[in-house]
Amino acid sequence: MLSRDTISDSDTESAAILASVQELMQHGNGDILIFLPTERDIMETANDLRHGLKKQTIEILPLYARLPVQQQQKVFQTSPHRRIILATNVAESSLTVPGIRYVIDTGTARISRYSARSRTQRLPIEAVSQASADQRAGRCGRVGPGVCIRLYSESDYNHREHYTTPEIQRTNLASVILRTKALKLGEIESFPFLDPPKAAAISDGYKTLFEIGAIDDRRNLTSIGWKLSKLPVDPRIGRMILAAQENGVLPEMLIVASVMEIQDPRERPQEFQGKADAAHEAFMDKRSDFFGYIKLWDFYQNLKEKTSRNGLRKACQQHFLSFNRMREWEDIHAELQRIVREAGIK
Repeated sequence: MLSRDTISDSDTESAAILASVQELMQHGNGDILIFLPTERDIMETANDLRHGLKKQTIEILPLYARLPVQQQQKVFQTSPHRRIILATNVAESSLTVPGIRYVIDTGTARISRYSARSRTQRLPIEAVSQASADQRAGRCGRVGPGVCIRLYSESDYNHREHYTTPEIQRTNLASVILRTKALKLGEIESFPFLDPPKAAAISDGYKTLFEIGAIDDRRNLTSIGWKLSKLPVDPRIGRMILAAQENGVLPEMLIVASVMEIQDPRERPQEFQGKADAAHEAFMDKRSDFFGYIKLWDFYQNLKEKTSRNGLRKACQQHFLSFNRMREWEDIHAELQRIVREAGIK
């Protein structure tokens, strides 16, 4: 097991991945599996590796949940060339990729988590637990001795949670209650969960559904509730989408809904609070914070069209914006657009 110092900056991480791949390719034959947190990271890393390994005969394959089945099947097929598989945590335990002798673990993943403060389900990128890290390392030892390089320190590993919290205990139960009612599975209080949620979380879920009109005072699904049950998003976000459709403001609401799923992309360092406030003033709107988010979105999209990735990163720093969170915002926005299209919402 090899470890490197903790990686935080995405460019530094990219360089560390390339260096690790080059190092592992000196060890001998065998495919390499690289764990990355998001689809965007997979695509960018694939481009970086193709550029950095031009003289090598390799096959670079992505692997993530939303990838079409035909493309997913490629990772299970033999190849005359050495393969580098770039995967999210879907390859951690759900799938076993044959031929893996080496693993590079960035140590992070998108983990669904309910925010009690905003009462919305979020998908932050977090450090994986020790159990998940061990599971990833085990991917390289199935066909013989293997090597795993972790792009974080041993001290970092030792301070992580031993196990990942069961999803039922970190999810918005409003969504779970909505699904169980739509599928007529009975009351959630009597459902035989392996890790039962707390009574307070169940009560909060019912309260949320009642507030958005998904259930009535007898806890029966309303017509709105039936519509929401067909949208694979947090019910509060789904309610925003339905209301936006009715009022003809769906494009704007998708911007607002997606930013609510992430941590505020505006940064305010302790030593530069005044400068940060001045920079953020351009995105303020007296009518609503929501209009401010739309201004910020438009600013970023216009900037993205005119500059390179490095230029975009520098501009974000100058305006005290988190480059990574802005990209995360884009990812979630694209996902909501896909969900809306598939649901037939215009």
